[in-house]
Amino acid sequence: MTGPDGPGPDGRAVRVLVVDDDPQIARALRINLTAHGYHVAVAGDGRSALRAVGDLRPDVVVLDLGLPDLDGTDVIAGIRGWSEVPIVVLSARTGSADTVTALDTGADDYVTKPFGMPELLARLRAAVRRAATTPGPGERTVSFGEVEVDLGRKRVRRAGENVHLTPTEWGMLEMLARHPGRLVSQRDMLTHVWGPRYEDRTNYLRVHLAQLRRKLEAEPSRPRHLLTEPGMGYRLEPGDTAS
Repeated sequence: MTGPDGPGPDGRAVRVLVVDDDPQIARALRINLTAHGYHVAVAGDGRSALRAVGDLRPDVVVLDLGLPDLDGTDVIAGIRGWSEVPIVVLSARTGSADTVTALDTGADDYVTKPFGMPELLARLRAAVRRAATTPGPGERTVSFGEVEVDLGRKRVRRAGENVHLTPTEWGMLEMLARHPGRLVSQRDMLTHVWGPRYEDRTNYLRVHLAQLRRKLEAEPSRPRHLLTEPGMGYRLEPGDTAS
């Protein structure tokens, strides 16, 4: 029976892969997530997690960084080599450097232990929602530099080649692309991508925008299109497109 969080966008239960080497935490997560309608699989180390992502194709991964065989950031990098599945880090590491490293490697969110189950559930819902957002039919393509952002197909191409974005990166780029040339405030961006509880997590924005610039700007350290308005927000400046 489906729990309070309900089924996924296609009507089936959302598949969660929990990666944690602590049996008590893994068991608690399995019980609580199952009670809320999720279909849960568990992996106890990094190599098992990488295999499980390929075999099970989960809708979201909950990942501990302190694994016995691989560091969690290596697992993130391994997943991001071929998959855009949302990754929510669940870790006892509380330093800002650890958070930034995980997000910069490709994680979509970061929750520190000890954690409250309602908060984790909210983060999972947000991650799945971002990944499942499908634009309406007939939406336009926004171009800047060598980049084309197809809002209808949820696809990004640079110089004719597909660019793989994480769901969080897509959420940020989509919001900017829907308002080209206009300032998008930090608060609006955080609320749109992460939800209203994360209005003060400006470090998330800096990390993911830096990642977008690396993927889309010709000179990431001197961006021409994905611009920061200090203390206010961000702006997509279409400028001249490539000929």
